[in-house]
Order: sequence, then structure tokens, then C-alpha cells
Amino acid sequence: MAAIKKKAVRKAKKGERIRQVAAIPFRLTARGDIEVMLVTSRTTRRFIVPKGWPMKGKSGRKAATIEAQEEAGVLGKTLKQPAGTYSYWKRLANRFVRVDVIVYLLEVSEELADWQEAKRRQRAWLAPADAAMLIDEPDLSTLVKTLKLPQPMQVDQA
Repeated sequence: MAAIKKKAVRKAKKGERIRQVAAIPFRLTARGDIEVMLVTSRTTRRFIVPKGWPMKGKSGRKAATIEAQEEAGVLGKTLKQPAGTYSYWKRLANRFVRVDVIVYLLEVSEELADWQEAKRRQRAWLAPADAAMLIDEPDLSTLVKTLKLPQPMQVDQA
């Protein structure tokens, strides 16, 4: 994974846009409302969604699933179609670079009590509107706030 990050940084130094993948873990409440999980970043402790660099030999969807397990300790089904994209400025050692992120929805089936980054991150389940207020990246905040599940997955409110 470090080799992919180095390659991305080289691209950024040439002025090219670089990509990451992310997951928005979600669940439905007993009433059928959506809740999303946010995690804190390791350094600034801001609330974010699990994200990372593309992984060689893995689809973006699979890489997002792995990031969600490592960073948020959740397992589940990642939906095939991306939920959307957002861009943000990533801080590197001596500059900022623009990163485009493809976001996938992950329907959580299990929360692990212990996971790879458990000691370095906190996680929280929130209504999308509440989660959106805690997210600093405007495009991601909008994506979370206006989150819509694919039609077959939505629960009828009869």
C-alpha cells in the first residue's frame, strides 16, 4: 500500500489529480431510518468516513470495504454502484494536494469489538443530517446529508 501512496504523491507533484476510495457504513433503525457511521481521523481527530488509497489488484469497492474494516471495525455488504464522489485537500509533508474520492455505501452487518485501528479512532452512529454537521469537507457533508439508498433497499413506510 505504501508504494501506491508514493505513486499518488508523485502524480500530485506533477499537478495531476489523485484518487482515493471511501465507504459510508450505514444501517437501518427499527423505524427504517438511515444511520451512518463516522470515525475520527488519526491525527486531527476530525470526523470522517473510512477512506484510503486504491489497492493493487482490488476493485475500488473491495478497497473501500477493507478500509471500513481497518478504520471503523465494520463488516458488511458494499453496494456495487458508488454513492457519489467528493474532493478534498490532503495535507502532505510540505504541500496540499487535491484528492478525488469515490464513495461506496456499506450496509453494516457486524461491528467488531476489536479492530486494527481501534486504539487510534473513535466511531459514532448518527443520523445523516447530524453526521453532515460534523464533517469539515463540504462535498462529503452534502453527500452524507442527502444520502439515498437504492430503491430495492429502502424500507416501505406504510
